Amino acid sequence: MVTGLGAAAVSAVSSPAPLPQAAPGPPVVPAGRTPGELARDETFWAAVARQYRVSPDFVNLENGYYGIMPEPVRLAYHRNVDRLNELNSHLLRTSYADRATEVRKRVAAVLGASHEEIALTRGGTEALQNLIGGYNRLRPGDAVMYTDLDYHSGRYAMNWLRTRRGVDVERMAVPEPATRRAVLDAYARALRDRPRVRLLLLSHMNNRTGLVLPVAEIVAMARARGVDVIVDAAHSWGQLDFTVDDLGADFAVFSLHKWMGAPLGSGFLYIRENRLADVDPAFADETYPAGDIRSRVHSGTMDVAPILTVGTALDFHDALGAGPKQARLRFLRDRWVHQVIDVPGVEILTPEEPAMYGAMTAFRITGRTSEADNVAIAADLMDRHRIFTVRRGGPVRGDCVRVTPALFTSRDQVDLLAVAVRELARRMRR
Repeated sequence: MVTGLGAAAVSAVSSPAPLPQAAPGPPVVPAGRTPGELARDETFWAAVARQYRVSPDFVNLENGYYGIMPEPVRLAYHRNVDRLNELNSHLLRTSYADRATEVRKRVAAVLGASHEEIALTRGGTEALQNLIGGYNRLRPGDAVMYTDLDYHSGRYAMNWLRTRRGVDVERMAVPEPATRRAVLDAYARALRDRPRVRLLLLSHMNNRTGLVLPVAEIVAMARARGVDVIVDAAHSWGQLDFTVDDLGADFAVFSLHKWMGAPLGSGFLYIRENRLADVDPAFADETYPAGDIRSRVHSGTMDVAPILTVGTALDFHDALGAGPKQARLRFLRDRWVHQVIDVPGVEILTPEEPAMYGAMTAFRITGRTSEADNVAIAADLMDRHRIFTVRRGGPVRGDCVRVTPALFTSRDQVDLLAVAVRELARRMRR
């Protein structure tokens, strides 16, 4: 039974009235409004929220796993599933290749790249595995490096290079507190003290704390030491406003089913055109010539309905704009963080530097650093307040709880979280 704040939470997140079969699309962004001004307009964002079907049973602040599709995308996806099922192999053997090229061109235009530098994948993980496993400039005795905050599947793939390429694996910790200067200094020391490193895995925004790294500066210092970088931008693309040139990297991976709101099973990898030869074709695949980036991915017979729906997701993204999306998500993060940041016992794991965070931010209750502690904290928020979050491990000082609002999240919902965290910290100090 829901009581107290839990009842208020459920009331605050009750789903809007059922949408018509043909959703109208996002509201028109008012002319003359800056992203910062628009971020505070609850009426506008309530209209955006009505484009999503979300459960009324809890406050969903765990939107980092993947992104809920807005209604225009969900409906397009269902149409594409039906069309694929109806046309079967005829679609795959006739029109799909051209449609996939159109998707690559659309994605490339948003990213600021050529479509010939993009290969579609089933998500960021597949893209990471293909780039890491296929990178062929490593020699026995070289080393590769990653941090405590990098994505676990990327770390596993880097570990695999021990046997695949005969290299050593180096690890470093991102400092806490993670200021821009502290992060840059930590990477500079790690690269200086590990001269055999030739490949670095670098998360633009990590999935554990939400920290956004100064990627361009780190890529530049790595390049100066002859180190190539694979940038994991699965969480940042669609959440932050940037192009691939802002990263400065030659190799990167992206998700389409997180902050772009495309269906599950869509992502892509990027290889700068003059670096394609440094990544092997996937499993010696001969479907495409070696000079075609699509030879770096082989997914077999896959569900192409998510790929066919990417254009609709990009339409929704373009209608809102990357700048307003970024501003709104940062506003929601600031709204709850600034209500608890000075509460005794509450530790916020992203710094107060806007360039170093987006929507995702993790918190820790001082002294509660184990996996069990943070599983219990997340469970407490759900049981007492109907607020869904998730425990994350990896940070150097211990586990934490990750909070991830979305475009459909309201100001009132993050205010409820702030109340819940203050109450939680007070109880845990007793």
